[in-house]
Amino acid sequence: MSTPVGTRWFDGVDDHARRRPDAPAISYAGASPKGALPEYTDISFAELSQWSDVLARRFAESGIGRGDRTIVLINPGPELYAVLFGLFKAGAIPVVIDPGMGVRPMLRCLSAVNPQAFVGIPQAHVLRVLFRRSFRRVRVPVTVGRRWFWGGHTLAAFGRGGTAGGEHPATADDPRPVDVAAPAMIAFTTGSTGPAKAVELTHGNLASMLDRTQALTGTTAGETALVTLPVFGVLYLLLGTGIVLPPLIPSRVGSTDPAHVADAVTRFGVETLFASPAVLAPLLAYCRERAVRLPTIRAVFSGGAPVPNAVIVGLREILPGDVEIHAGYGATESIPMSSIESRELAAGPAQRTGEGAGTCIGRPVDGIDVRLLAITDDPVRAWADAGEPPDGPGEIVVSGPNVSSRYHWPDEANLLGKIPDGDRVWHRTGDVGWIDDEGRIWFCGRKSQRVELGDHTLHTVQVEQVFNTVSGVARTALVGVGPRPRQRPVLCVELASGADAGDVLARLRAHGADNELTGAVDTFLVHPGFPVDIRHNAKIGREQLSVWAGKRLDGRRPAGGRLGRWHR
Repeated sequence: MSTPVGTRWFDGVDDHARRRPDAPAISYAGASPKGALPEYTDISFAELSQWSDVLARRFAESGIGRGDRTIVLINPGPELYAVLFGLFKAGAIPVVIDPGMGVRPMLRCLSAVNPQAFVGIPQAHVLRVLFRRSFRRVRVPVTVGRRWFWGGHTLAAFGRGGTAGGEHPATADDPRPVDVAAPAMIAFTTGSTGPAKAVELTHGNLASMLDRTQALTGTTAGETALVTLPVFGVLYLLLGTGIVLPPLIPSRVGSTDPAHVADAVTRFGVETLFASPAVLAPLLAYCRERAVRLPTIRAVFSGGAPVPNAVIVGLREILPGDVEIHAGYGATESIPMSSIESRELAAGPAQRTGEGAGTCIGRPVDGIDVRLLAITDDPVRAWADAGEPPDGPGEIVVSGPNVSSRYHWPDEANLLGKIPDGDRVWHRTGDVGWIDDEGRIWFCGRKSQRVELGDHTLHTVQVEQVFNTVSGVARTALVGVGPRPRQRPVLCVELASGADAGDVLARLRAHGADNELTGAVDTFLVHPGFPVDIRHNAKIGREQLSVWAGKRLDGRRPAGGRLGRWHR
């Protein structure tokens, strides 16, 4: 599949509605008694196409026009997808953000994009009213659910249209081709490893993301995919793949009940599963414990954080022998960037991970160029100023048609995160890695989380994967205590269930001393439960852990947590 330049990439749902009007587009879970499996409701491609057509017209009639930045704060479900497609058809620019980042950071971010419209659930509108100065330019409020005292429109009043007896819906919105360089969406990064940034994605970026997702996943019209991240729901729907939405809380994806995931896979004959490690690890444990097999799955894709090799390899126990299991690499600024399949991972890279090589995240997807930049926190104003590539790990920088070339906000993010190079722009991922002789990328950790010891630098994922092989360890997190460039390396440790802290700490110390990479780490703290990012519930909040460790070593009780056991 290839999306021609200038075409309306978002018309895929309409195309599939004409071909397969009655095919389920979205199967979503409703409320269910505690402990019971959920009941699901379907919406067909014809219904979704018609609904988004109606919304496109109603949005335009209510004053949401071309180029209007429109905040979208809706729970995952059919309303979210109908609104997004309706806004695309109306020529508006959806602005999406993770509300779990906290009220104050979210308000600051949303205020910065200067929105003209606001589509959200009642709770979101309460915030809009309470903090009206942050939304003073919003002229069109639309409530998804019950409108209270703030006026404006409701999504229900806009209607949904209807298609009876397999009637093909008619698209009645603006037929003009899109400008591939024009903004199509603004999506915020999570802010889990630094201030959240507003990523500007053009129509060309999103069309390219669609093409590369299809090439990577091999998904075809008529298949069914289970997704836990809305952006992939959008892409799959455009490819004609029906999506299944199990019960989940967007800010706590890791709390998703694995029984519900296994039930949804079995009930709908799901062929493709996309989920973060925080979902896949409990699913694997659940299926192992109950001898559950998922025979319909043909492909699994995971991303958002390094996927433990044990999970990637272990999934083969519960899936068909010919299944493809991919650990992917991507970012809000570029989906996808690279991928590696489990059989290649198990054939060598997995062992090297435990020896300190980092996590192998595979080869770049078609169209993505990858380079390494010497590690620096300073701006690089042009690629000609980048200097020679580093001998060891460097910052991963990427360029390609699916890579966002600018941030909408803040301006300094463009200075620090983008490198002009003639007619292309390189995106600085903020990730540290290296590239092996076979062209595979190895992820070593976030640049902002590196630990500088004066004479050398430790990268988090490289070090942690060495210690994660120790019996009794659930996972570890390396943090630096004190100012750079002379920090104290501290390893925070989550214990496996039933493990004895004293025994585990002794094993960690002995194991670390045997590896040249980890020999400098001699302080270990047991932590009750690591903070994680809100989007995938898998990226460790090492910044918070660094503060926690500093207080612990100073003899102060860390705020909001139990004292960790420690060992030197």
